Amino acid sequence: MKSLALFLILVFIWVVGLLAFAARIERSTPPPEPRPADGVVALTGPASARIEEAMRLLEDGKARRMLVSGVNRKASREDIRSVARAPGRIYDCCVDLGYTAVDTVGNAEETAAWARAHGFRSLIVVTSDYHIPRSILELKGAAPEIAFQPYPVDTDELDTRRWWKNARNARRLIFEYSKYLVILGREAVLGLGPSEQSKGEAPAPATAPPAKATAR
Repeated sequence: MKSLALFLILVFIWVVGLLAFAARIERSTPPPEPRPADGVVALTGPASARIEEAMRLLEDGKARRMLVSGVNRKASREDIRSVARAPGRIYDCCVDLGYTAVDTVGNAEETAAWARAHGFRSLIVVTSDYHIPRSILELKGAAPEIAFQPYPVDTDELDTRRWWKNARNARRLIFEYSKYLVILGREAVLGLGPSEQSKGEAPAPATAPPAKATAR
C-alpha cells in the first residue's frame, strides 16, 4: 500500500507539473521586446517563423550578429536567406549558418562555440514556445558564462489551453515536458558535483622545509 501511495503521489506531482508547463508556454507568447544583446540565435525546426523573427531582431538592432543553428546540410545560404526574408547587405555581413547541430544538445554546443568565438556574453534565443524551456536549460549547461534571453515564437498548431483534446498536441506536449524533466534532473545532479572552476584549480604546492645551513 505504501508503494502504491508513493506511486500515486508521484503521478499527481507529474500531472500538476505538466499542467504548469502548459500554462507557462501559454503565457510566454507574445514575448516582450528583448533587451539589446551581443548576438541572436535561431534554433531551426519545423517553423520558419523562428528564423524570420531572429532576422527581424537583427534588423531592429537588437543584436550585432545572428546564428542560424542546425541548418540542413542540403540548404544553401540563399535558401536560408529566402526563408529569413533578409536584406542582402545585412545577411551577407552579419548572419552565420551552423550545420553541425542535429538536436537541441547540438544546438547548445554549436551556439556556445559560436558565441565564444565572437567573444559574446549575451544572446537572444529564438525558438518555438514549447521548445524554449528545454533549449534554455541546454544552453545554460553548455555556456554558463553567457546570459540568455528567451524569445519564444507562437506555435500555431499547438493549442496549449486545450492540448488534451488533440492526440497530436498531447503527445508533443507530454514528450517535450518529459525531456525537459530529464534535462532538469541531469543539471540538478551535475550541480551537486564540483564546479568547473574548482575542478580546474591545481592543488597548492607543498611548502618545502627550509634547507639546513651548511657549516663551512
